[in-house]
Amino acid sequence: MIAPLLEIKNLHVGFDIYGGSLMVLDGVNFAVGKGEKVGLVGETGCGKTTTMKSVMRILPIPPGRFTEGEIFFKERDLLRVNLKKVRGVKGKGISMIFQDPTAALNPVFTIGRQLMDVIKYSTGDDRSGDKIRDRAISALQDVAMPDPERILSNYPIQLSGGMRQRVCIAMALVTGSALLIADEPTTSLDVTIQDQVLRLLGNLVEEKRNSTILITHSLGIVREWTDRVYVMYAGSMVEAAPTKGLFSNPLHPYTQGLMKAVPKLTGEGIAEGVPGRIPNYLNPPSGCRFHPRCPHVMRICEQERPPFFDGGNTHQVACFLYKE
Repeated sequence: MIAPLLEIKNLHVGFDIYGGSLMVLDGVNFAVGKGEKVGLVGETGCGKTTTMKSVMRILPIPPGRFTEGEIFFKERDLLRVNLKKVRGVKGKGISMIFQDPTAALNPVFTIGRQLMDVIKYSTGDDRSGDKIRDRAISALQDVAMPDPERILSNYPIQLSGGMRQRVCIAMALVTGSALLIADEPTTSLDVTIQDQVLRLLGNLVEEKRNSTILITHSLGIVREWTDRVYVMYAGSMVEAAPTKGLFSNPLHPYTQGLMKAVPKLTGEGIAEGVPGRIPNYLNPPSGCRFHPRCPHVMRICEQERPPFFDGGNTHQVACFLYKE
């Protein structure tokens, strides 16, 4: 792998609630190289967004708390830096596109006000208002927004879902950040607009050479869009591999289950899915958290947490089936 721009080591995150403590992230290890496009996949509730919010330091604390681990960005541990300095690092280093563009944009300010504020405060741009406005128009042109000068005077409610998402992409990319996190950026869009937005985002990322993390449920998008994939289950990584290697030879039983859950274009057979459900984080299973749902469960799976084993060709899998 290329030298890591972002590296997460043994990250544990809990949430204190009335009934006890939810141990959501259980020793997450994750890395992104410079200029690399990495996919993060897994079921709803497995901890994908929590992991990325930890990187952005936007988890609500309390009830959230970091119990263990390190998050290195450009060799600086973001968990050991005070929040004021973290904001400076994020402004010029990390940007994020959120799932819901309607919630990401403030409904009482115009698109122009919000985009120009991002340019001014995130990039430290101290130029005149006219020059910042010109840069905002250029950012909207980059995301193929029609009539960008008019869009600047519009409020979010006046735009369609696809247009709002393009505005969010423009806000994320105008900062010139080295790392872009896209958290299911097409969830609220219909299929044709999803394709347009993803193609646009892919072209912009290639042009600007950003490192990118794509969080998604869609294995098809990951297969087409990324260089490398992490598969996450119940707060921990269970498999990591180059994209082609993962799809040609999925090793972990959970990854194999995800592949079987994809409907077949030929219409042959019925998608099987993964039996059972994700565990209760108040009282998670001992050992491997997937063992209650695993068709190959062994006694050691119930007693010990599996480390990553080498599957060959930089393919790693956290499963005792590959211990030897």
